[in-house]
Amino acid sequence: MKRLMIGNEAIARGAYEAGATVATAYPGTPSTEIVSSFAEFPGVYAEWSPNEKVALEVGIGASIGGARTLVAMKHVGVNVAADPLYTFAYTGVNGGLVLISADDPGMHSSQNEQDNRGYARFAKLPVLEPADSQEAKDYTRLGFELSERFDTPVMLRVTTRLSHSQTLVETGEREEAGVKEYKKNAVKFVMLPGHARLRHVEVEKRMLALKEFADETELNRIEWGDRSLGVITSGVAYQYVKEAMPDISILKLGFTNPLPERLIRSFAGQVDRLVVVEELEPVIEEQVKAWGIKVEGKDIFTLLGEYSPEMIEERLAGRDTAVGFGLDKEIPGRPPLLCPGCPHRGVFYTLHRMRLTVTGDIGCYTLGALPPLDGMDSCICMGASIGTVMGMEKARGEDFARKSVAVIGDSTFVHSGITGLIDIVYNQGTSTVLILDNDTTAMTGHQDHPATGRTITAQTTSKLDLVALCKAVGIEHVRVVDPLKLDELRQALTEELERREPSVIICKRPCALIVKEPPQQKYYVDAELCKGCKICIRIGCTGMYWLDKEKLAVINPNNCITCGLCPQVCTFDAVKIVEG
Repeated sequence: MKRLMIGNEAIARGAYEAGATVATAYPGTPSTEIVSSFAEFPGVYAEWSPNEKVALEVGIGASIGGARTLVAMKHVGVNVAADPLYTFAYTGVNGGLVLISADDPGMHSSQNEQDNRGYARFAKLPVLEPADSQEAKDYTRLGFELSERFDTPVMLRVTTRLSHSQTLVETGEREEAGVKEYKKNAVKFVMLPGHARLRHVEVEKRMLALKEFADETELNRIEWGDRSLGVITSGVAYQYVKEAMPDISILKLGFTNPLPERLIRSFAGQVDRLVVVEELEPVIEEQVKAWGIKVEGKDIFTLLGEYSPEMIEERLAGRDTAVGFGLDKEIPGRPPLLCPGCPHRGVFYTLHRMRLTVTGDIGCYTLGALPPLDGMDSCICMGASIGTVMGMEKARGEDFARKSVAVIGDSTFVHSGITGLIDIVYNQGTSTVLILDNDTTAMTGHQDHPATGRTITAQTTSKLDLVALCKAVGIEHVRVVDPLKLDELRQALTEELERREPSVIICKRPCALIVKEPPQQKYYVDAELCKGCKICIRIGCTGMYWLDKEKLAVINPNNCITCGLCPQVCTFDAVKIVEG
């Protein structure tokens, strides 16, 4: 049967067909749909783990226990999981394990553009790179076979464009791989230095065997065309090359670590000009050059962002593909905004008004850094806000802590914020931390986490009590406020910032998109009372807009969810409740 699937759905299908019984992940765009799709299959176990390190560690345990296991994460998640990953490359597997690294060229929803083929080279992992949804399914299925054949975790590297693009997929039957027998083997799985030295030998043997496989596998194939130009490419970039220049010769690599040296030398010797087309880092190009083969790559193409068929045609053929395809007018930019009724809006409006220094974190609330709220000073990575505010306090003194806060979401706090909070207590910091608890992992599509009390399959489970947790690590002053009650929030901030000891304010209100109750009342702006001061516009809500000609703010009834924020900020009492 054939049907349209995005790449992430196809990966889940491939894991199911391969007989995988366990899948773990922490949600992160562009990888989120993989494990949530896998969870819908019968007879399998899937979980949202607190973070990517835990996800991989659970996956490693399942693999050692004999189950074929899928672990999925976005590219920066591999940073979090790198510690167990490198060691697991030494131990090898029992049941096959496939690790999905979903890279994000163009930074559509990420803080950097790292290329995780580098991780595979350092950790000495085989890498598969599908170019469409069919290959995503097939390569995932094959990944489990290779994992068990070569006794290694396998990385399947995809990118945003593949993860979220649809192509036809022909599905197959599930292979009942079963759970392999578990036998205690301390030399293989207990990485004491003496054991690790022995396992390193096995890793190098494995890499030699994988080099032979790379030259023999049909995953790497030559498509002969005009031999005046030969292109080596992989992943979704292959589709761009085929669309832009269908008549040239192409070496398509589906297995990219280790690279097929013999095949590449043979291809290079039969074309007049050799070019590598790969997004982000020159991983293939540098290895080809190291073999002494003349090749072009990043001297033509950029290290930055996504590629396109138009770019490839322009750079390789010298044709201006923009002619005839341009727009008559430039489309206005649309900056990302917090949703109407978002509970985070009240927090950042207040922080900005109080002129506080705000160390931020990863999530919807990161949008509070943008105009008109302008409410964030730093954002580094998941969980970094708390350590960052602690460091700034230690650098600038305790008085600085009276004018600064850390802001972190509920899911992100569970992911990697708890240890930062422990550090503040242990090392005698005095900072105030705001946990923005909207009862979901919102930015990636409303996934549950340990503090929601629901599993990936919506089963009720133990709910992590954030108040009790904060107190358990040594925070004596913990209070819960409604972030859309501005006076209550400002009073809490004022009081906690005056303390000479650490405190936590939990700003608790559900995400506006998961609240199902219809609004109980509606607002409008009284034109006679409105003075055109634009304070209400500065909260950055799309439920309100400005009529420049009339110098009047207007509420959009189609967007407004009557959160009650705009009447609180209006100093002229111009925002009224619709009567009747």
